Amino acid sequence: MSQVFDRETLPFAAEVLQAWLGERVAGMDGPLEITRFKGGQSNPTYLLQTPTHRYVLRAKPGPVAELLPSAHAIEREYRVQAALAGSDVPVARMHCLCEDESVIGRAFYVMDHVDGRILWDQTLPASDKAERGAIYDELNRVISALHRIDPAAIGLADYGKHGDYFARQIKRWTRQYDASRTVTIEAMDRLIEWLPAHSPADDGAVALVHGDYRIDNVIFHPTESRILAVIDWELSTLGHPLADFAYHMMSWHIPSGTLRGLADSDLGALGIPDEASYIARYEQRSGRTVSGDWNFYLAYNLFRLAAICQGIAKRVEAGTASSAQAALYGRQATPLAELGWRFAQKSGAGA
Repeated sequence: MSQVFDRETLPFAAEVLQAWLGERVAGMDGPLEITRFKGGQSNPTYLLQTPTHRYVLRAKPGPVAELLPSAHAIEREYRVQAALAGSDVPVARMHCLCEDESVIGRAFYVMDHVDGRILWDQTLPASDKAERGAIYDELNRVISALHRIDPAAIGLADYGKHGDYFARQIKRWTRQYDASRTVTIEAMDRLIEWLPAHSPADDGAVALVHGDYRIDNVIFHPTESRILAVIDWELSTLGHPLADFAYHMMSWHIPSGTLRGLADSDLGALGIPDEASYIARYEQRSGRTVSGDWNFYLAYNLFRLAAICQGIAKRVEAGTASSAQAALYGRQATPLAELGWRFAQKSGAGA
């Protein structure tokens, strides 16, 4: 599937944006056509086209005063992608960051447009068995490469705190969830109580983590099973690599009716690796051992994803959601939390 666009009234003045960019981005001349991409539930994303160039603008969904603290951190997205330029993790070329809200009413950054495929359905219905296997192997290769990078070597030694990653993240997402409550989700309340009491001891592992690494957050080559760019870095930080990898692996446990998961798919028939073989390949490539209580990692990440979806639900209620798909995502908070609680109950730490 190619990249998909929604045509709608722009929430900012195109001529003001073009004037600002014309002073900072080479090739930003001539008439500017702006179209919004489908997706991007958190930060709205736009295609900018001039007669000779194509760019992508990624913005906060509104003025800082209207947003949850620490959410929609496009400034961090810009910084991490600029730092990764030339590394084994493919990213788009960054052009400029604007933190002056007077330009379009919110902060934004501009990068090159990457022409390729965004694959929305994890079962890859348009691919044959061989291509499905190759696509998932490429996903594995890139997340392994990310977790091999030394953050200090690319200027990101201060990109996040060191130590007590799970404790800090559980507190953060509990705060975000509490600020976004619209209904009572009993499974979330159970997880909020259970997770801090059953977090693994800090083993000192630190890596650059994406925070939302999944098949529709990468751009594949138009015809090859090769990733051209990893996108949507808003949740990136320094963190525990296995937390990041387990987030990516949640798809193997989420049903197809909930965020297009793989749990009820015949992976062998599709040519998609099973969980055990995918983990083994990651271990070989990353040089890391997937150890500890895997059920805890899954419970934690499902809690985290449920909190993210609840944040979207809150924005839908407030009228600030950034796309027409937002209501669908917001409704997933409860089933994700309930699935997370089931993994907590299976955890070796006990529920």
